Parts: sequence; structure tokens; C-alpha cells
Amino acid sequence: MKHNYRSTIMLLFLLTGCATQGSLDTVHKEIDTISPRLFTTEKELANVRQEFSDRLSLLENRYTSDSVNTRKLLANIQANMDSMRLDMQAQSGKLDDLAQPLNKLNEDLARYREDDDKRIITLEDHIAKLQAAVDDLTAKYNAMAQQKEATQTPDAMYVKGVDTFKAGDMAVARDLFQNFLNLYPQHEMAANALYWIGESYFNEKNYEQAILKYQAVIKNYPQNAKVPAAMLKQAISFKAIKDAQSATYILKKLIKNFPKSEEAKNARALLKKTR
Repeated sequence: MKHNYRSTIMLLFLLTGCATQGSLDTVHKEIDTISPRLFTTEKELANVRQEFSDRLSLLENRYTSDSVNTRKLLANIQANMDSMRLDMQAQSGKLDDLAQPLNKLNEDLARYREDDDKRIITLEDHIAKLQAAVDDLTAKYNAMAQQKEATQTPDAMYVKGVDTFKAGDMAVARDLFQNFLNLYPQHEMAANALYWIGESYFNEKNYEQAILKYQAVIKNYPQNAKVPAAMLKQAISFKAIKDAQSATYILKKLIKNFPKSEEAKNARALLKKTR
């Protein structure tokens, strides 16, 4: 290659007829300088070509390998899809098989519901008639009870309430005393009846209601002999619900208003404990 370049350049000078010995020497020197460069360049170019060829072969190999793997993956996916399609077809067939019994079941259920609705309507009508009969009997019974109570003397009604209270039936005794008050609110034993109502709540430990009934005795019958007892039991009820301040106030008021009563004596002893 080096000789060919040199011959080519010399031939050009000879053809032009302008070459001198000095010019030829100069050309020879330049040729000698350029030739190694050209050789090195050609060698590097050959290396680059070889490297490019190697990389191209590697890429081709990789592409071939990836292409094979991709085809395998696609084949597996296709196989899975075919399998899923078959499964779906099988499941669809099963659903079709179940659809007919299910439709029949829904039809039967609809008929049962319709029959139940009819039975419920009939039953509701029957219940309404029974309720009307019960209400009628209840009204008649209440009317008879009120008539019977009206024929009783006030003293007999009051004694019956006291006896029921002593027997321990607080609720019934309370109703008897309340009926007595409804019929005879101005009776001389009205304050006592109201006091016994308070006592029935007290015995049931319903202290709030007891306090209210005792207060009704104190307010409505301030001159009655039951007022000191009502005040004492009211204070005890306040103490039971942890209201010491109200209990103390009632006890002091009881001692002040009824200092010589037996309840005042008990109030003094209870007041010492309350403090």
C-alpha cells in the first residue's frame, strides 16, 4: 500500500513535467511521513470494523435468543388463554345447567311470598278483631271496677290500701291509694293516702319519686299531722341519693317547725350523723 501511494505521486509529477530532483526528494519525504499515518489509520479502521462486526454478531445472537424466548412466552400465553377459554366455556355450561332450577326456585319463592302476604293480611284482620274485642272487654271491666269502687266507702278503700301495703304489694297499694285520692281528694285521710304512696316508692328504693310525694304532702296539707313524718322521710331519701345538703336543710326545718315532735327528735340524731 505504501509503495502504491509513492508510485502514484511520482507518476503525477512526471506527467506534469515540472518535477525537479529537489521536488522529488521533498515528495519522498512527505510520502515517508504520511505513509505510517495511513498504515495506522487503516489498522485502526480494520480494528473498528472487526469490533463492529463482533458487536453486530453479539446483537444478532441476542436477538435470536430473545426472539426464541419471546416465541416460547407467546406460545405459553396462547396455551393459557386457550385453557382459560375452555374453562370459561365449561363454567358457562354449568351456569346454564343451574339457571333452569334457579328460575324455578325464584318462581316458587314468588308464589310463597304471595301466599304469605295473603295469610298475613288474614291474620292481621283476625288480630284487629281480637284486639277490638279485648279493648271492649277492658273498657267494660274498668267501668265495672270504677262502679264497684264508687259503691265502696272511702274508709273501706283506705283500709284496703293500708292492708295491701302491709302485705308488701307496693304497686297495687299505690294504685289503691291513688284511686282513693281521685275519688275523694278532700277526704280527711287524703294526706295519709298521699304519704303512703310516698312510702311505697321509698320501700322500692325509688327515692326520687318518694321525695316528690312527700313534698306533695308538705305542700298540699301543711297543717296535717303527717307533715313531720313526710319531712323526716324526705330527708332520709335525700341522704340515700347522696344529697347531704338538701337532707340537712330539711332536718333543720323539721326541728324548727316541729320542735316537740317525735320526728324532730329523730331529726336531731340524724343531723349529727349527716354532719
